[in-house]
This record gives sequence, C-alpha cells and structure tokens, in this order.
Amino acid sequence: MPVTEAAYSPFMERLPRYRTGDPELDAAVAELVTRAGATGHVDLVFEMIVSALRMARDGAARGDFKIANSALKEMRYAFHVFAPYRGQRKVAIFGSARTMPEDPLYEQARAFAAAMAERDWMVITGAGPGIMSAGIEGAGTENSFGVNIRLPFEAATSQFIADDPKLINFRYFFTRKLAFIKESHGFVLLPGGFGTMDEAFELLTLVQTGKSHPAPVVLLEVPGGTYWASWKRFVEDELMVRRLISPDDLDLLHITAEVDDAVREIEGFYSNYHSIRFVDRALVIRLHRLPSEEELERLNEDFADIVTTGRIEPAQPSPAEIADRDHVELARLRLRFDRTHWARLRKLIDAVNHPSTIHGASRPAPAPSDRPDAVSGDASVNAAGVAGPLPPADH
Repeated sequence: MPVTEAAYSPFMERLPRYRTGDPELDAAVAELVTRAGATGHVDLVFEMIVSALRMARDGAARGDFKIANSALKEMRYAFHVFAPYRGQRKVAIFGSARTMPEDPLYEQARAFAAAMAERDWMVITGAGPGIMSAGIEGAGTENSFGVNIRLPFEAATSQFIADDPKLINFRYFFTRKLAFIKESHGFVLLPGGFGTMDEAFELLTLVQTGKSHPAPVVLLEVPGGTYWASWKRFVEDELMVRRLISPDDLDLLHITAEVDDAVREIEGFYSNYHSIRFVDRALVIRLHRLPSEEELERLNEDFADIVTTGRIEPAQPSPAEIADRDHVELARLRLRFDRTHWARLRKLIDAVNHPSTIHGASRPAPAPSDRPDAVSGDASVNAAGVAGPLPPADH
C-alpha cells in the first residue's frame, strides 16, 4: 500500500534551533510531526522528539530511558485528566496517610474540604488513606482528584475515589508533585510524617523562589495542637536566626487551627488578585478592580524595594495578551519586579486584596472572567509566569 505523502506545512521550512544536527533527520522529524496532524505547538512537539533521538545518540542507559519515558507518559495523562477542569479553582490537601478516622485531624480535614466544595472549589489529594481520604470524603468524589503514588507499603487507594476517572496513579514522586503544584490554586497541609514535611518545604521553596505561581499556603491544626507551632519554632530558631531564610519568608504561609480561618485565607487571596504574567520583562498583575490613585501611591511607597525601575502603574493588555486572549477584560498593574523577593510580592498581593489597609476606595474594573487562570501565555515561562521547569498552565 503506498504511503500517503504528508501535507506541506510552513513549519517544515522554519524549524526550531534545537535540532538533531542532521538536516535530513530534522526534515524527517518535521514531516512526522506534520503527518501526525499536530496543529498546535508543533515546535515543542518537534523538540520533544529531538530530545528522545538525542538520548539515543548519547547512548543513554536503559534506566535513563525508562525514567524519561515513564515521566512523560505520566505527565501527559495527568494533563489530559485535569484539562476539562482548568476553569475551576482547586485546593491541594496534604497530610498523613496514617491518620485514623477517629482522630480529630481527620474531621478537621473533612470539614475543610466540605467547606471548600460548598464554595465551588475542587480538592486534590494523594488518594490514599488518612488525611487524603478525609479530604475526598468531605468534598465528595465529584469534586475531588486523587493523585496517587504507587508504594508497596501503602497500596490502598481511598475507597471514596477508587474507581473515579479523576484518579491518577504515579510511579514517581516528582511527577506527582508537579501535578499538585501546577494544578492547585491553594494549599492546605495538616500534620504528617516525612512526606508531609517534604511537601511543605518543597512547596514553600517553589513559592519563595518564584518557581511556582503565588498561592496561599495554610498549615492547619486542631485547637490545642502543637505540630505546626513546633515546626514554626524550629524554622525561626534554626533557619531564621542563622539567616538561612528571610523573616519575610514566613509571610508565605498562614498557621491556624480553625477551618473557617483556613477557608478565608484561601478565598481571600483571590478576592481581588487574579493572576500574573511576565510581558516584556515586566510583571503584570491581573485584578478584578484597580486601586484608587491614593491606594496606588501608597503601594508605590510601600513596595518600592521590589521595583527595579519606574513605578507600579495601571496598564492596558499588551499585544501578546490580546493575541492570546489572555483575560483582556481584567484590570492590570504593571511593574518591573526584581524577581527575587517573592515573599514581598505576596505582601503586595495582600495589599491589593485588602484595600481597607490603604486609605481610599477602589474603583471597579470590567467584569471579571469566570476562568480562574493562575497564569498563562508566554511559552517561555512556567506555571508561575517565570523561567523554570514547570510547563505552561491555563488554570
């Protein structure tokens, strides 16, 4: 049977700079991409195939191929599962798999998840027992995602989501963490073991360094509990005193023993703030309403330390945002952010969320979008809108 000739594509005439180095092979890869019917992001499809071919040329070990292969397959499937729900906000719930249903922490997690589901949020948990089961039970299966890690000693999947299509099984912790961070708009951690500590410190590291989008992080206890208070003392006495972190870094988290307070912290973060994007090296903060002139002047006074040049000013959608249809209906503030002091940026977001802390009244912007992107747009940025390893997200 004759092979059907691939339709001509302009892409085949202007390939990405990242290639195999063999013009004939590059042309064959481009033809394969065209023949496969890829119409969007063809340059990235081309480069992904080139990476596999380069690994083969490098003589990579079979184990290296297995890691790359499994990771790519896991990420592809996770993106596929989350894609229909990108327009809905989600909160990740972390905590111990060993917490029993009779433990007050179990009920705390269940009550928090139920409260968020009542506010049209979905929850993402690890799909295992303990705190994870409590989160799914509280939110309901229809409002829950399970990102499960396959472990021989904790093989059981929560009964509440065992057969749900929103359950994703991961072999690797790093791909599982990527799904948690990329897809969540807020994070709540309850007491747990090494895994919870790992998730807490990695999450805070990503937010602290701008490798993840700004998001609220809540450490939730039960009344009278000591877990997070003890954790905070260690952080202050050992990390802060030694100047291993900045005092501002603790502004990235909120500790509470009250479910209602945790809910307010998560929801309040998005009361005015919507999302960020870097455009022409400037940070654009999308808002539901602009600050008044008096509030804007106060913002410039209070946050001049994180602005490299110029001022914090209202802005119109850039040509790039218009071309991407990237929430052009929202109000915008633009600043030359130093890309270093992310905890201070969090305080700036808090300031625009709570104008009562600044004298004057806010003026309305056009009607906000129903789609709650954390970031979107430029293919050269990650889910935070900054250079880094996370893939672009529209959530």
